[in-house]
Amino acid sequence: MDYHKIRLSAENGVATITLNDPTTLNAASLDLAREITHALASIAAGKVMARALIITGEGRGFCSGANLSGGGAAGRELDVDGKPDAGSALETVYNPMMTALRDFPFPIVTAVNGAAAGVGCSLALMGDMIIAGESGYFLQAFRRIGLVPDGGSTYLLPRMVGKARAMEMMLLGDKIPAARALDWGLVNRCVPDAELMATATSIALELANGPIALGSIRKLVWDSLDADWNGQLHAERKAQKFAGKTEDFIEGVSAFLQKRVAAFKGR
Repeated sequence: MDYHKIRLSAENGVATITLNDPTTLNAASLDLAREITHALASIAAGKVMARALIITGEGRGFCSGANLSGGGAAGRELDVDGKPDAGSALETVYNPMMTALRDFPFPIVTAVNGAAAGVGCSLALMGDMIIAGESGYFLQAFRRIGLVPDGGSTYLLPRMVGKARAMEMMLLGDKIPAARALDWGLVNRCVPDAELMATATSIALELANGPIALGSIRKLVWDSLDADWNGQLHAERKAQKFAGKTEDFIEGVSAFLQKRVAAFKGR
């Protein structure tokens, strides 16, 4: 696939997906979402050599949400009642993108510059490490156009910031600046805008140079959001069995005993 709405690059084991439609503040058009999903599949399949991923936006915004420039009903499939089905694109395009992010085999760092609104907010929150520039903000603006939150935000936000703050974000639709997002536990770091990509890259490099077990940790934590106690203990047992048979485990123990820095290979 040729990419027109994103850029995909890789260096030193870190892949970067840059949302690249700055004139719309990287609005989450259908094409942009499809390109993200394709890029994720390429990285996961080893067609792009990487062990960590950064997602960021070109220009002044991370992602401004769905592109409404054509009007609320324009281009939407019609339901059996003859009215537009605002959920059809979720089922066919956006939900597969979000699921591909959740099931991605490597750690994800999101570098939030400017607006992360609507489904763009959900996209930002899929980071395992969420780094926000000081100008960044998170916005659940659906109430302003008479729709409900999507992109998994009704699942993510209560689990990340609790019911009260999730309700505040979704029912009032106010901007949550990066500094407040840090205070709420919505992001991991809030840094000066000029340091955003350097910080995200430093963290991503550390993750890319880590053991293959980091992918298992990621899966365990995401799966834990739906698991019960016994199920999670069983999942940890299976993951530990896998990790204990990796070359990285042997290297990690050897490095510990030899009092040196481990050189993990991701296998």
